[in-house]
Amino acid sequence: MEWGSESAAVRRHRVGGERRDGPAAAPPPEREAGAQEPLVDGCGGGGGGRTRKRSLGGSSGASPDAGTGLSEARAALGLALYLLALRTLVQLSLQQLVLRGAAGHHGEFDALQARDYLEHITSIGPRTTGSPENEILTVHYLLEQIKLIEVQSNRLHKISVDVQRPTGSFSIDFLGGFTSYYDNITNVVVKLEPRDGAQHAVLANCHFDSVANSPGASDDAVSCSVMLEVLRVLSTSSEALHHAVIFLFNGAEENVLQASHGFITQHPWASLIRAFINLEAAGVGGKELVFQTGPENPWLVQAYVSAAKHPFASVVAQEVFQSGIIPSDTDFRIYRDFGNIPGIDLAFIENGYIYHTKYDTADRILTDSIQRAGDNILAVLKHLATSDMLAAASKYRHGNMVFFDVLGLFVIAYPSRIGSIINYMVVMGVILYLGKKLLQPKHKTGNYKKDFLCGLGITLISWFTSLVTVLIIAVFISLIGQSLSWYNHFYVSVCLYGTATVAKIIFIHTLAKRFYYMNVSDQYLGEVFFDISLFVHCCFLVTLTYQGLCSAFISAVWVAFPLLTKLCVHKDFKQHGAQGKFIAFYLLGMFIPYLYALYLIWAVFEMFTPILGRSGSEIPPDVVLASILAGCTMILSSYFINFIYLAKSTKKTMLTLTLVCAITFLLVCSGTFFPYSSNPANPKPKRVFLQHMTRTFHDLEGNAVKRDSGIWINGFDYTGMSHITPHIPEINDSIRAHCEENAPLCGFPWYLPVHFLIRKNWYLPAPEVSPRNPAHFRLISKEQTPWDSIKLTFEATGPSHMSFYVRAHKGSTLSQWSLGNGTPVTSKGGDYFVFYSHGLQASAWQFWIEVQVSEEHPEGMVTVAIAAHYLSGEDKRSPQLDALKERFPDWTFPSAWVCTYDLFVF
Repeated sequence: MEWGSESAAVRRHRVGGERRDGPAAAPPPEREAGAQEPLVDGCGGGGGGRTRKRSLGGSSGASPDAGTGLSEARAALGLALYLLALRTLVQLSLQQLVLRGAAGHHGEFDALQARDYLEHITSIGPRTTGSPENEILTVHYLLEQIKLIEVQSNRLHKISVDVQRPTGSFSIDFLGGFTSYYDNITNVVVKLEPRDGAQHAVLANCHFDSVANSPGASDDAVSCSVMLEVLRVLSTSSEALHHAVIFLFNGAEENVLQASHGFITQHPWASLIRAFINLEAAGVGGKELVFQTGPENPWLVQAYVSAAKHPFASVVAQEVFQSGIIPSDTDFRIYRDFGNIPGIDLAFIENGYIYHTKYDTADRILTDSIQRAGDNILAVLKHLATSDMLAAASKYRHGNMVFFDVLGLFVIAYPSRIGSIINYMVVMGVILYLGKKLLQPKHKTGNYKKDFLCGLGITLISWFTSLVTVLIIAVFISLIGQSLSWYNHFYVSVCLYGTATVAKIIFIHTLAKRFYYMNVSDQYLGEVFFDISLFVHCCFLVTLTYQGLCSAFISAVWVAFPLLTKLCVHKDFKQHGAQGKFIAFYLLGMFIPYLYALYLIWAVFEMFTPILGRSGSEIPPDVVLASILAGCTMILSSYFINFIYLAKSTKKTMLTLTLVCAITFLLVCSGTFFPYSSNPANPKPKRVFLQHMTRTFHDLEGNAVKRDSGIWINGFDYTGMSHITPHIPEINDSIRAHCEENAPLCGFPWYLPVHFLIRKNWYLPAPEVSPRNPAHFRLISKEQTPWDSIKLTFEATGPSHMSFYVRAHKGSTLSQWSLGNGTPVTSKGGDYFVFYSHGLQASAWQFWIEVQVSEEHPEGMVTVAIAAHYLSGEDKRSPQLDALKERFPDWTFPSAWVCTYDLFVF
């Protein structure tokens, strides 16, 4: 079937026919206006025989010269070049980190000094909570630098320093819900205030600890380095502050936000704080994005807008992050939920492939990234510390803000209630525009209403079938074991899923054009399908606004600018059709919505693509990425669908797209694109956790009934060990770990409760481990309470990180415990998970649980287990673990440590 041609008989009947032979071939306007035209009957109208007659005089409104079809090659090439040019603009704006100029002058942030701090901190190595590197060496370096800054400070200011070592507990709904307990962890707190003191303060927060086996340059040593330099600049300034600035260098953020909780709930200076800025990382370098503000404190957004020198902020990022689809959290949550303090959350988001790996080193962070972060933090802190609003922050708590930057040049911000008014005004404009067409008498508009509704159905069908198509491809790719082929080559996903989406959309509309709209003016159809795209985006605008989402501003942009463009080019389009002038003005009018869409799409893929490489074994990443790509393609194609109807043919475009998709599909299926890379300049490693453990299971009498040892292996992405097995043959499906059904969390020493994300594990037999500081766990007392429950009191000692699990037996429930707020919190799956950590010196951990028993059970009331994780020092290693780790290929990042797991029944 050839889509690019049609019979001469059909061409003779086309209204405003495609002029192939020059002006002389055009019918007289008077004759065209009164012409009756055959059309298939209804949306599902049958083949070529069933036709209907109607006048299109009022609907097409075209001059006889307006029907010339667009050249397919020119249209396709023009649109491709247009999108490429916009993508280039976006890339240029992202690469421009700071405006060039002298830095480091007196009173200005000096990135070179901050880099010096960064290199000293990262040279210490990985800094896990409880290790000497974190608790002694890093703390000593910070105090040393703070002392030097204090010596240089201006007499206008007073600097106070405190080393806090809090103990506490709290529950959090992160990762399905669990409880955290910390003992004697470390915070270094600095207060910079006017010489006469201050009653109010703004907080700047970073964390100097890192995850195990990572130098943690971006997460979060660079933020602490920026804060040290900001402290130096502010303290030497001759400008007086109105309020205090508190700098919190916290030493246990990677322990799921423990140190910030210890500070905000226990430190005496916490009561002074009225607002905060949290510095975090989800990537390495680039621009630091404001991705959370508030809650409901628009004055903080205005402060950032007024002060930041290099703004980069988006309420879209805020609503995406707070939706919970990103498996991450920051200290922002602690200050908001436990301190009831509003704030601003910033994070580096570029190159998340090496986040939390050995590659997160200081040399990968550009000096310009440090400079822009420092310029912004310094300016915003100075603005807040001299603001009258800070003292009465609670008075300004009213509603949310719509905020977004424009290519990093400036930020647009306005209250969400104003945004709702603007959105509904845009909706009213669309209602007036479409209502005029839809409500006119049929003899004036022909069958516009029916064509509009059928066109809407065709558009939705094209989107739905394109989504189904890419999902089928993605599922097939996943089933044959070729997931993540795009992880190291992102444009493979565009060539596979993007081209499939576009080809299917064009295919469906080409079918409609040839078999349903076969005798209708191209110009008329172009207008109808523009109106349909406008209507769809307007529906999104109404929905998002009604749900109270600030991100609705995007839909407003995608409705307002195209509508204004249509009104501006309508006259020229009516007179001359889709000629060069119309195309130029049409694309110019779409410049802002398409440019901003590409800007946001970059951020989406910059954030989500690396995350899909560490999102566990249960979520097929190709399905997720294919869905996101299909959605983005649908959005970008929406106002270009009318070009399908304006073009003479789409055969070559469809053929090219199908060919690209088919070739990419075959290459992916053959394993041509390896997912990972060890390229020193741009590594994209596969993450693997190796835990050399010894497990001991005890029965109700306390006897050891089972004991085994091995290296427990977890791959953090969907491909499991399929790429590892050729290099280490013994790691194969024959050693897949099996769930111990009667043990909490399947009888494995989970560091965090991510068991529901990673169900595929491997267990390689190995000799027993014998750490120098073994964990000890014992029942201190068992007593009956006056309210007929059983209170079990335990004591545990061991390394700096331990996990405690509880499973209540049938007929038993946990009613209370001494952890968190006293109410037991279950994790996903129904077991209870407690994350424990301590600093260098800590007393034995004592706690109790209370069990309500409704019926006696011969196998006991509860099963409990304790896992001890050795994340630093000599106990962290074993000869077998080191030997296995060395065998992993260089494109992997194996994070390894020793642990033990002991289970008891009571």
